Amino acid sequence: MTSLKSVLPPVLFGVGGLALWQLLTVAAGVPSFLLPAPTAIAEQFTENFARILEAATATGANALTGLLIGAVLGILAAMVAVRFHFIDGLLSPMAAAAAAVPIVALAPLLNSMYSTTTDTPRRMVVTIVVFFPMFVSTAKGLRQVPQVHQDLMTSYAAGGWQVTRTVRLPAALPHLFTGLRIAAPGAVIAAIIAEYFGGLQNGLGSRIISAASNTAYPRAWAYVAGAMLVGLVFLAAVVLLELLTRKPRTTLVLRRSK
Repeated sequence: MTSLKSVLPPVLFGVGGLALWQLLTVAAGVPSFLLPAPTAIAEQFTENFARILEAATATGANALTGLLIGAVLGILAAMVAVRFHFIDGLLSPMAAAAAAVPIVALAPLLNSMYSTTTDTPRRMVVTIVVFFPMFVSTAKGLRQVPQVHQDLMTSYAAGGWQVTRTVRLPAALPHLFTGLRIAAPGAVIAAIIAEYFGGLQNGLGSRIISAASNTAYPRAWAYVAGAMLVGLVFLAAVVLLELLTRKPRTTLVLRRSK
């Protein structure tokens, strides 16, 4: 019953929004180049499902690769920054500077550095975009360990890296997953935007531009719908992973309390 109450409102809101969208576009006679009707988009999505799936797979692979690399680098950089304060003073401004660089400025430069037959520039863009939220969130979690836990590990003669591995990192998991929930959809967005600036024409971004330039606006929106689904899949995977890691920790706490 609780899960139904949490799922039903957004579902009803989405259905109501689509119905209102359909009503307004049909009743007001809105041209398709301004806003296609949901039925027209659904028709194009069904007719071009194989192409959308192929493009979504290409974009998803770039987003996933960049997400994994950026997440690992962000977590490792946060661990080093918390362990050594002088490195924190170096990494924090660099991470902030990387986050301030617009994707539209970064993607063309990286595309010009590599061959047009490789996905490396797009994956590098995703990696840079993912790095900042993972670094900031993980570093914040690593710093919020209760002092009593650190004092206990010090009394056991534990080294700095041992404290980070056994105390700080497990305690930082909620913040780490907060960063992942931000980075996962952002990885998909970065991968799509990077496809707007040349390179292989096999992803969702290039297909959206191609359809829009040929005035096939319902088909372009169908590819946008495919991009939304990819982003939701990434976010759902992060939420599921968080639930799987939370259960063992909850079980361990219950056993200790007994």
